Amino acid sequence: MNKTVSVYLKISRQASCFTTPSVTKVARSKDPYKVLVSCILSLRTKDKTTIEASRRLFKVAATPSGMVKLSSARLAKLIYPVGFYRTKSRVLLGISRKIIDEYKGKVPGRIDDLLEFKGVGRKTANLVLGLGFGIPAICVDTHVHRISNRLGWVKTKNPEETEVALSKIIPRKYWIGLNTDLVAFGQNLCKPVLPLCSDCFVRHTCKRTNVKVSR
Repeated sequence: MNKTVSVYLKISRQASCFTTPSVTKVARSKDPYKVLVSCILSLRTKDKTTIEASRRLFKVAATPSGMVKLSSARLAKLIYPVGFYRTKSRVLLGISRKIIDEYKGKVPGRIDDLLEFKGVGRKTANLVLGLGFGIPAICVDTHVHRISNRLGWVKTKNPEETEVALSKIIPRKYWIGLNTDLVAFGQNLCKPVLPLCSDCFVRHTCKRTNVKVSR
């Protein structure tokens, strides 16, 4: 076992004590469409708001065919107060229509196809592949990018570079769980400002890159 994996497993163990991220909770349904929708809702939105909005929406529409029956205004009302709820309502309707028209009502399981959807970037596409389909993929959001650099695992400038760098040092069997663990870890302990280093399981091996003050 290499050093990076050893550190990751310690982080995973500590992260398991924290609240599960919202999209991971939705992913327990094993439904790629619900994962995709929840991921869109989660952008610039707190987890509590995301999970509540997802549950509200899925009670009314949990499939592409059900979604396109809603007006943009009704959909916006259902997902409020997620960030940019009006824009997201239009994005979700567009995605749902494209899934029906071009993919026979099923979310595609290829990253190139997912990236063709308006409003879907690599972060969302990789999360859908991993959590929705069980296909190994590294989802790099702000937490994964920050923590990977802070630990000294990578030296990258953006999430795309981080994804490539992590794929070279993290075995594929850990790719799907990496985002869930680092998001929980980043939300609760390894925060952007004033991280709680004194409580961290890997504080003795962390390079603490760009950390000026901690608790």
